[in-house]
Amino acid sequence: MDLVLGCLLLLFVLPLMLLVAVLIKLDSPGPVFFRQDRVGRWGETFTILKFRTLFDDMCDEAGRHQATIHDPRVTRVGRWLRRTSIDELPQLVNVVHGDMSLVGPRPHAPATEVEGRPFAEALPQYEKRHCVKPGLTGWAQVHGWRGPTPTLKSLENRLAYDLEYIEIWSMPLDAYILLRTLGVPFSSPAGRVDGSAGKAGLNVSSDDRQDNREQEP
Repeated sequence: MDLVLGCLLLLFVLPLMLLVAVLIKLDSPGPVFFRQDRVGRWGETFTILKFRTLFDDMCDEAGRHQATIHDPRVTRVGRWLRRTSIDELPQLVNVVHGDMSLVGPRPHAPATEVEGRPFAEALPQYEKRHCVKPGLTGWAQVHGWRGPTPTLKSLENRLAYDLEYIEIWSMPLDAYILLRTLGVPFSSPAGRVDGSAGKAGLNVSSDDRQDNREQEP
């Protein structure tokens, strides 16, 4: 399904991607695309593809420093791309290549830290999310967990939804997540839209939820 849908979506958004490429080149010097190592299935790294949203000489290829709201490293066009998530469209190439799925836990850079510790060191259960391919969008994202993970609590919340997704996975659930990502509302096949990811064995705080795409690295 990923290969077929990925190819169809890539063809559909190709005109938009060409327009974005022109806007990026007009806005600031540097390449159109940003490449960065991310952790995929079974902990293997792959190179993710995104539209460049930072000034070329300020790009953090290691992924240790997450961009923040009003970050001076972000270009004018880049701010719009991040706000609309259009900067993620090149990852359809990763889907077609087989590195990613359309739906799954979002991939992180190996060097990304929370409160001074690597994700896997901060949360022992973190590695469990690597038993499936990472995705363009996921269960955590449709519950509002988008953007950076500046605190251990925010990482716990994301991980809870990632692990619950793995546990309750189904084709209807993937379809629901894709449509929710596109802003199409309908009943959740998992029985709820909001709430805690109790099956994952981690407590989720809805009050600490983030939904600020401008901050995502």
